[in-house]
Amino acid sequence: MARDYAARCPVWIAYVVAAAAILLVAKGAGAQKVRVEEEVEAYPTGTVDLRCQFIDGGGRTKLTQVSWIWEPSDGQRDNIAVYHPIYGQSFPNLGFKDRVVFLHNSLENPSIRISGLKMSDAGRYTCEYATYPSGNEQGTTTLVMLAKPKNSAKAVTVQAGNRSAVVAQCEAAEGKPAATIKWLAAVGGNHTTSSANGPDGTVTVRSEYRLVPTPADNGRDVTCMVDQRTQERPWVYHVTLSVEYPPSVSIVGYDNNWYIGRSDAALLCLATANPEPTSVTWTTASGPLPDTVAVDGNKLSVRKVDDAVNTTFICEAKNKHGASRQQITTVVIEEEKRKITPGPPTSAVIGGILGSLVLLAIVGAVIFFVRKRHQDGGGPPKHKPPPPVKAGSSTEMNLDDEATGALNGGAPPVLDDLARCELKDHANDCDPPGREPPPANISRGESFVSPAMYV
Repeated sequence: MARDYAARCPVWIAYVVAAAAILLVAKGAGAQKVRVEEEVEAYPTGTVDLRCQFIDGGGRTKLTQVSWIWEPSDGQRDNIAVYHPIYGQSFPNLGFKDRVVFLHNSLENPSIRISGLKMSDAGRYTCEYATYPSGNEQGTTTLVMLAKPKNSAKAVTVQAGNRSAVVAQCEAAEGKPAATIKWLAAVGGNHTTSSANGPDGTVTVRSEYRLVPTPADNGRDVTCMVDQRTQERPWVYHVTLSVEYPPSVSIVGYDNNWYIGRSDAALLCLATANPEPTSVTWTTASGPLPDTVAVDGNKLSVRKVDDAVNTTFICEAKNKHGASRQQITTVVIEEEKRKITPGPPTSAVIGGILGSLVLLAIVGAVIFFVRKRHQDGGGPPKHKPPPPVKAGSSTEMNLDDEATGALNGGAPPVLDDLARCELKDHANDCDPPGREPPPANISRGESFVSPAMYV
């Protein structure tokens, strides 16, 4: 018995494996008969093509009719387009009647195009065939409607205080899918985010940035960054905070040197506020301003210092959030006690003069040496020296007086009679009495110096 079971066991296993393989192939072939795209994306007011194709490897399936069924939500199915080879096209759903067309009059390729898209067109679209003998065959495509959000950001004007307040808002409206909002800020604060769904499936996301506002926060920046699927890159917007506060006042210009007779004394009232001060007022602790004082906006000028300005001046600035004042007491001194602003020390002046002279001397020396070097080696000699005359030479030289003078640098010729005789054809006729004739032959090693001339 054991041997018979062992012999039959491999046969049964082979049958099981073969049957499973046949079932898998049949199931795979059936699943691939209707070829569609799994998911497509589109935007409102645009168009989209939903592709469908029937694949029949054996060619034994008879196609009767094809329908496109829309499922906007679970449990709801609406026929939007039907194609029959005999009865033609039909569009049962009135909402799609004028917006859907078949791209091909063919059962094998009943792709459709939907135009004038709306956000509510999102859902599942099933391409369903009525076939014989296998029955209905279908494939489903999910249409995802996308909407680019309308992004905006702004500052919220607040008044400086001790409580947290919303100072900036950022919004990504009517987007699909929902956007993500982030804040980048160097100021201390936090943010809250909320979202609201629209009737067409879009989502509006809002975010608020909060902090305890101070005057120092006015004019500082916080950055809103919106990220969403339809955007190529995050949307970034810089928001400048607007914090309002009452004026802060300071007085500058007093140098403790208001002496009698001085005519250039002045005070400035500096006020920082948001909004800007609506008024700046000068008064004194004792009442009205002296007659020698003139006011122009925030500047108080003293025409001529006298005992009347030996007082306390008060500056007050106002805006819609309040008023602020500051005061300063000016002391008038005698002219003999005035502070004289010292000029530059004498040693510094002398040092500056000497430094300038040394610099000029260096520059002059450099220019002189450059020019001297240029003159010494900058060109050929101005004249050519005369060539030496070889004694006993048979070479004939015909030099007139002018040429000879030119060879001597422009000076008149200085040749004596004996020299002139040597330059003529009949030199022997000019020999003075008692002079011995020169040797007939001069060896190569002997000197070429001319014979002595008799003067």
